[in-house]
Amino acid sequence: MTQTRERPAPLTISISEEAVEHVRNFAQQADQPNSHLRVGVKGGGCSGLTYVLDLVDEPSEDDKVLEEHGLQLFVDRKSYVFLAGTILEYSGGLNGKGFVFNNPNAKTTCGCGTSFGV
Repeated sequence: MTQTRERPAPLTISISEEAVEHVRNFAQQADQPNSHLRVGVKGGGCSGLTYVLDLVDEPSEDDKVLEEHGLQLFVDRKSYVFLAGTILEYSGGLNGKGFVFNNPNAKTTCGCGTSFGV
């Protein structure tokens, strides 16, 4: 009998090119064209934790700084534990949800897509 092991989530957070494009559009509309994206989690939501996105100019002292497709992502160290391996994408179109977190650490999610449990 062979055992299958779950593969650990990669220790990074990724963002798709389409999501980067939408972040840049939102930053331009907010008159913050040089801002970066802070990604995090906080307690709340129907599944226990909820995702947080913010446009910011610079990282906080305890932020992990990642860069992909020319956009810097800032993630506080507490949130990073819950987000490692996540791919942030953007779903547009008629039934689009906006920003979508594909988080391998989420054991439960809710219908809104912004809340999860581990």
